Amino acid sequence: MIGLLAVVVLIAIASAIISSATREAPVAGSAQANLVAEIASTNDAAPMGSGEPLAEMGVAPSSANLALPATTPSR
Repeated sequence: MIGLLAVVVLIAIASAIISSATREAPVAGSAQANLVAEIASTNDAAPMGSGEPLAEMGVAPSSANLALPATTPSR
């Protein structure tokens, strides 16, 4: 019976914590719908890149992935 009481108490504590977290005040200065729509429309009009992000940044790819030439073992 003590174990059952402990489980019930733990559930009650968890319920109290969760219910207090959901009663928070709303965030001040909510998003304005017309401003969000304007930002979204300008993002759609932005041109897509060339598909080469390294080239757009001006960075050359690493040559570490290149296969090394085969060498013959010396005897």
